[in-house]
Amino acid sequence: MLELKNISYIVEGDKEILEDVSLSIDDKFVAITGPNGSGKSTLAKLIAGIIHPTAGRIYLDGEDITDLNITERANKGISYAFQQPVHFKGLKVKDLISVASGKTMSIKEICDVLSEVGLCARDYVNRELNGSLSGGELKRIEIAMIRARATKLSVFDEPEAGIDLWSFNSLIHVFEELHERTEGTILIISHQERILEIADKIIVINGGHVEKVGRGEDVIPGLLYKSSACQKLKPEAR
Repeated sequence: MLELKNISYIVEGDKEILEDVSLSIDDKFVAITGPNGSGKSTLAKLIAGIIHPTAGRIYLDGEDITDLNITERANKGISYAFQQPVHFKGLKVKDLISVASGKTMSIKEICDVLSEVGLCARDYVNRELNGSLSGGELKRIEIAMIRARATKLSVFDEPEAGIDLWSFNSLIHVFEELHERTEGTILIISHQERILEIADKIIVINGGHVEKVGRGEDVIPGLLYKSSACQKLKPEAR
C-alpha cells in the first residue's frame, strides 16, 4: 500500500502546486484525474521519486521512502511510465524487456509479454527502439517493460497523450487486460472517461488539493456535469 501524508510541493517563487495532500492507494487500479494544471503529474513524479515533496512523507508498505531517489524506489517496487516514452537508439526490444525484468528472459517469455500488450511478438521482438516506431508502439513497449518487472506499483502519467484514436482504443484494451492480470497496483494519471471507467477508485485533484475520492459510479457523473457546464459557458465568454 502507498500512503501520502500531508504532502505539499512548492516551486520557485513560492508557487504551491500541491498542498497538504493525504491519500492511501491500495486498490488494484486507481485513476487520478482533474483539470490541467491541477497537480496530477506533479503528484505522479513525487510518488516515483523524480521530485521530492517540500513537506510531508511518503510510505510504501509502511516503509518511509520520502528521501529515496527514483532508482531506489524502483528497487523497492515502483515503476514509472513517462508521457513521452524514452527512445533507446540501437537497443532491441527483446534486450530492453529482458533488462527491465532484472533477469534473463527467454524469447518465449519476452514474446508472451509483448503479446499481452497487443503487439505481434514476431514483428517486434528484434525491432530497434528508434524513430521508426510510432508513439503508440513505444507506449505499448514501455507497458511491456513494466509488466516484465512485475512491480508493486506501476505509475502511468497520461498514457493517452500524443497518440491517435486507433492507438488509444488499443491502449484501453491493454489496460483492461492489465486490470485483470496484474498482481500489483496500477496508478494512472488521466482525464479520459474510458480509462476512468476501468478504475476501482478515482481520485480527483483540483487546485493542488484532493477534491474527491470514490468509485467510478460516484465520481464520473459529477466530472461529466462539470465538463458539460464549462462547454456551455464558453460561447458566452467570447
